Amino acid sequence: MRPDRRRWLAGGAALAAGFALPARAAAPRVYHRGNDADPETLDPHKTSTVAEAHLLRDLFEGLLTYDNHGRIIPGIAESWTVSEDRLTYRFSLRPDGRWSNGEAVTAEDFLFSLRRILDPKTAAKYAEVLFPIRGAAAVQAGERPPEDLGVTAPDARTLEIALSEPVPYLLELLTHQTALPVHRPSLERWGDAFARPGHLVSNGPYALIDWIPNDRITLRKNPHHRDAAAIPIERVDVIPTPDIAAAVRRYAAGEIDSLSDLPADQIASLKARFGAQVQLGPGLGLLAIAVNLRKKPFDDVRVRRALSLAIDREFLGAAVWGETMAPAYSLCPPGLDHALPPPLLPGREDGPIEREEEAIRLLAEAGFGPGRPLTVEYRFNVTDNNRNTAIALADAWRGIGVETRFVSTDAKTHFAYLRDGGAFDLARISWIADYSDPQNFLFLLRTGNDGFNAGRWSNPAFDGLLARAAQERDVDRRARMLFDAETIVLDQLPWIPLLHYRSKALVSPRLHGVHPNIRNVAPTRYLRLDP
Repeated sequence: MRPDRRRWLAGGAALAAGFALPARAAAPRVYHRGNDADPETLDPHKTSTVAEAHLLRDLFEGLLTYDNHGRIIPGIAESWTVSEDRLTYRFSLRPDGRWSNGEAVTAEDFLFSLRRILDPKTAAKYAEVLFPIRGAAAVQAGERPPEDLGVTAPDARTLEIALSEPVPYLLELLTHQTALPVHRPSLERWGDAFARPGHLVSNGPYALIDWIPNDRITLRKNPHHRDAAAIPIERVDVIPTPDIAAAVRRYAAGEIDSLSDLPADQIASLKARFGAQVQLGPGLGLLAIAVNLRKKPFDDVRVRRALSLAIDREFLGAAVWGETMAPAYSLCPPGLDHALPPPLLPGREDGPIEREEEAIRLLAEAGFGPGRPLTVEYRFNVTDNNRNTAIALADAWRGIGVETRFVSTDAKTHFAYLRDGGAFDLARISWIADYSDPQNFLFLLRTGNDGFNAGRWSNPAFDGLLARAAQERDVDRRARMLFDAETIVLDQLPWIPLLHYRSKALVSPRLHGVHPNIRNVAPTRYLRLDP
């Protein structure tokens, strides 16, 4: 549901949210927060983008939430216990949880909301994130009614969640926008319009006041939130910044206090201009080359290894991506939860000359050389950085006698082609994880996961490790299984890792409390503005 384009009056919205504006209140200190884009909706169960998640993190609060260091902390749940078999979680809700109209937040609110997002009638884009909950996949497929979902509310302050398999990342899933509660009376009164200004009742530290499409979304501190007195920033104007270059100019003019993205090709000049205001941090993302194992000679692991060895990942990260990406010698980025340090690609410690010589030797073994050069087609979705990456790859492969041609399309066409089993050779592929766990990267290459496993790689040993890890209750043993699974990937290279994503931001010296972290979160409630 897209909002209509008329302006919603701030005062009316405030009254509908359950509080009135003081008649002669002093002008509040306003945080002008740049955000990647306007949301399609503020209905948590119908959102799917990072830009929407940034807004929902201020408007709503799940059973658990994040602080400004990216740590998982209690939200509406003040405590929880886990059964010995790790299949049942029992959450005790805070007695002071409140909606923005003053009503109490109860376990029934979460029960209703989890059933709603998994109900196929909701048409949620992201419901599969919650599939570890018992019965979730069957409910979402319409095979079982929502009432069969493995969630119960024994009383107003107790919620129980039963799992189909033990997943150590369940608590992080419950911070995700898919697990946020919605206010049932508002939904029943307003239908799809319940998420508009004047109608939206939320339970987070901020409430929705106004929404001017393509201009700003205004939030004001929710006086009913339990920590309202300790939240320094009274008002937030969230400004969509799809044109990053224009957003940087607005930042320089003092119109925006922070930006959540930066143009990669301008990082050096931005650092020279703004110094420490440019903040780069770790990220939960991977850029890789998918290899089509259904086509010869790409079914030969020697060819895949040769192509990987020739790539200068440091050059890609520094020169092409302006240090906004980090060299990737593993599928999983370092620093994930419930994980060992990831295994590294063979040849990681060798110099460029040694790697190039080994690549040429492998190609010769596979039947390629000066008299019979290998020709590859590399497909990618068009952006300046992606085009420059393609050129750098072709240059690196030229050094080992490989000839490269390009096919480039828009992103929608590119990813649909891969998803539909197109007959590519090599293709750009990327992934931003939903939670900090190796499983959220490794599952992409599971047999049958054709939506992501574009090259249709299948390895029984790899699949077996993922299956056993899914049933393993010991976190350390599970981490070892996932490490071993990733080792198989790096040996066989169905995907060739290139770069790991980094968060990148501009943060004004007057804004305090932003700490770069792997989850790229900075909830406004923990930030502070100088006058």
